[in-house]
Amino acid sequence: MDFNLSEEQSAIAEMANSLFTDTCTDDFLRDYDEAGQGTMTQLWNSCIETGLHGVIIPEATGGIDLGMTELSLVLQAQGGALGQVPLWRHQLVATAIAKFAGAQLQTVAQAAAEGTNLLTLAFNLVNTHSEATLNVEKTNDGLSINGLVQSVAVAGLADFVLLPLTLDEQTRWALVATTAPGLTLVKGQMTQGEEVADLQLNNLLVSNAALLDSKANDWLVPRIFASLASLQLGVSEAQIKKTVEYISERQQFGRAIGTFQAVQMTMADTKIALEALRSNVWQLCYRLDNNLGCDHEALATAWHACEAGHSIGHKAQHVHGGFGVDVSYVIYRYLYWSRAISLNLGGSPALLAKLGDALTENNKLGWKYDLDENNAI
Repeated sequence: MDFNLSEEQSAIAEMANSLFTDTCTDDFLRDYDEAGQGTMTQLWNSCIETGLHGVIIPEATGGIDLGMTELSLVLQAQGGALGQVPLWRHQLVATAIAKFAGAQLQTVAQAAAEGTNLLTLAFNLVNTHSEATLNVEKTNDGLSINGLVQSVAVAGLADFVLLPLTLDEQTRWALVATTAPGLTLVKGQMTQGEEVADLQLNNLLVSNAALLDSKANDWLVPRIFASLASLQLGVSEAQIKKTVEYISERQQFGRAIGTFQAVQMTMADTKIALEALRSNVWQLCYRLDNNLGCDHEALATAWHACEAGHSIGHKAQHVHGGFGVDVSYVIYRYLYWSRAISLNLGGSPALLAKLGDALTENNKLGWKYDLDENNAI
């Protein structure tokens, strides 16, 4: 494979890296933690000014109309800097509306491209191996929904949330205003400081016009996995870099601890896990950008993200010794982010269970995307 980036991709990656690293310095992150702000509002405004909030939103809707590869580069920069902004959720929802919703909802997508509203989605009902769903009943002109949706990112700030519903044994997504009657928000905070809210739905009425086409789920889910895995790639890569800097300077027994064989082997393991994740992320983005089937590949990539986040995170903490648990030092934040990403993905056991179920029903060889068997799904 050719892993070289095009000039346009390199420019986007450079701009994103510059924006996030210039903003999210160690001092900035320390002040952010102490303030308990949740979303980094100033950084989000900068993302809107530079257009990073609309990388994959169609041009006709007002976005840049690029692919998942470009969005992945931006998210890697975000993850590496620990930038607390709702980049992927906002533009995935806007793009899904642009592609799969009727004319009545297109103004919502256009406002998202302009940066005048904020969109989010509830993914935790479809990213686990549980049977938890919302209770949906059909009415004369739409749906009545009851139930609880937990830990929806930035729901307390968002204007609209995209909810997954089970209708006629299919997953359908519905766009709901966060101020709608029958929807109550209970605000909280995620492991890494992200603002979340539980949604209590009590006879929430949703019109048929708010439903996205049934094809939206197959489009959304692998892109959600790719986005979260890209964030994890950025988080883990930055975590390894900072750890290497530390072990190159930290002296023990008269020499840098990075010269010890045990430390070297530990860091080699983190590098292997990182590159395995990188290969999976790039291949998944390639398949998405070329409209190739990738349901199983998305699950495999999500699993690698969970595993890499856990393995790299704990090894980095370990070689830091006492500094690894010192909240006045930066390294612990990466472990918190990795944990939060894993929770969003559903966790390794649930992902393996889903992948196992899928493979029992599909005789597929995996990543060999140039063979005919991958086109049979």
